[in-house]
Amino acid sequence: MIQAILVFNNHGKPRLVRFYQRFPEEIQQQIVRETFHLVLKRDDNICNFLEGGSLIGGSDYKLIYRHYATLYFVFCVDSSESELGILDLIQVHYILQEVVMGGMVLETNMNEIVAQIEAQNRLEKSEGGLSAAPARAVSAVKNINLPEIPRNINIGDLNIKVPNLSQFV
Repeated sequence: MIQAILVFNNHGKPRLVRFYQRFPEEIQQQIVRETFHLVLKRDDNICNFLEGGSLIGGSDYKLIYRHYATLYFVFCVDSSESELGILDLIQVHYILQEVVMGGMVLETNMNEIVAQIEAQNRLEKSEGGLSAAPARAVSAVKNINLPEIPRNINIGDLNIKVPNLSQFV
């Protein structure tokens, strides 16, 4: 279960704070500060998962984060959540950031949005490490050479016509 979603800038100023577990305001501020300090001191080329701080639940909780430009996206989750699933969710937030910033729509042209996301993926891929794993996986799937798909499959008296799937590739 997601316990909290935190977005803060490089200076630790919160931009979005959502807690899904009840904490007093003072504890929430301490959690944001502690989380910022835990994430800030980590090197950019290491794993984006770390054990949660002492304030939000200790070793049963994990912090899963991504650093994009001047923002840190941090999800505090318990052990039942998938780390890679949360990283994918953070990616969705990044795509949303490409469309809307500061309450204003920046871009609605899907080709431009996809181009920006692909540029970010190329950058991550060139950086290597675990943070580039999703981009490498997508690239590997795109580059698979499959033999031509048969148009008709005949099994005894049964004839199956395979639809043209090229529009989905």
